[in-house]
Amino acid sequence: MKYEIKALDKKAKSATMETVHGTVETPLFMNVGTVAAIKGAVSTDDLKEIGCQVELSNTYHLHVRTGDKLIKEFGGLHEFMHWDRPILTDSGGFQVFSLAKLRKIKEEGVNFNSHIDGRKIFMGPEESMQIQSNLGSTIAMAFDECPPALAERKYIEASVARTTRWLQRCKTEMDRLNSLEDTVNKEQLLFAINQGGIIDDIRISHAKEISEMDLDGYAIGGLAVGESHDEMYHILDVTVEHLPQNKPTYLMGVGTPINILEAVERGVDFFDCVYPSRNGRHGHVYTNHGKLNLFNKKFELDKRPIEEGCNCPACRSYSRGYIRHLLKANEMLGMRLCVLHNLYFYNTMMSEIRTAIREGRYTEYKNNKIRTMLEG
Repeated sequence: MKYEIKALDKKAKSATMETVHGTVETPLFMNVGTVAAIKGAVSTDDLKEIGCQVELSNTYHLHVRTGDKLIKEFGGLHEFMHWDRPILTDSGGFQVFSLAKLRKIKEEGVNFNSHIDGRKIFMGPEESMQIQSNLGSTIAMAFDECPPALAERKYIEASVARTTRWLQRCKTEMDRLNSLEDTVNKEQLLFAINQGGIIDDIRISHAKEISEMDLDGYAIGGLAVGESHDEMYHILDVTVEHLPQNKPTYLMGVGTPINILEAVERGVDFFDCVYPSRNGRHGHVYTNHGKLNLFNKKFELDKRPIEEGCNCPACRSYSRGYIRHLLKANEMLGMRLCVLHNLYFYNTMMSEIRTAIREGRYTEYKNNKIRTMLEG
């Protein structure tokens, strides 16, 4: 991997990142394909058309549903889903702690029951790395515990200390796996995850500690899970400066367009979130003048595209009225068009962000973008 900052505008950074699966430009939004597909009938060919640079798939879901060993038989995720650009796989940790009804955490890892069929599963740092190695993703995430943002200090301290110990085991196991003859991707990268709830000194201490381990990238996890937006922005303010600037910085699971704009200003350059696809499947679409609910009756006879001037597949050909008809009729095409529009909106916004940073006008761009979205 080669990560090179091309421009800085105060703390906002724009970079290029070379990987074994191609070069990407940051800041970027990773389009979330939980089980190796974007929900809403969006293909990998569609992703290229709407400007997706990195696809994100879910380790936990692929392990409990399809099976990572089966995917390895296809040559890994890239061959399995016909995608030749970078893929990031999360570690499965967040799903273990958020979906599993029964779980027991110990130093070795976590015993839990699958939310699909209830079967007993064990996952620890080594297991997570092995699953992600079978998937052959470009970037693997370290296995961590994601404590509730508002948990008590004593719990968070113990959790973060264990996450650090797990990170070292992830690093050791990935080095081993990347050296094996039958490994799908011997150049697989490993990103660490900073945790600490909303407690400043724990976040800072953990950021410093994991920075010394010299990983390929650094994520900030455990946010957008119950704390306020202001609390999230504050944690970014105090944490990002203690992570290596010469490595990618990734804010996990965030978020709204405004969240992204605020985080970029604080030095973050990787993002992912289910909002654009989830909202699209429910007829909620993003525009530069706010979010629209296409189920509203006022769009019944509206012949305009979702947004004037948008060049996404939906706006190029279809009216708000027609898409509303599809949604009301429960036709998959309606959901598909809304998801395509939303992902195009996010990917286009990221392109605008990169340009604004490189032209030294990011603050102006951010303020104007937020103002128009809020004013409607």
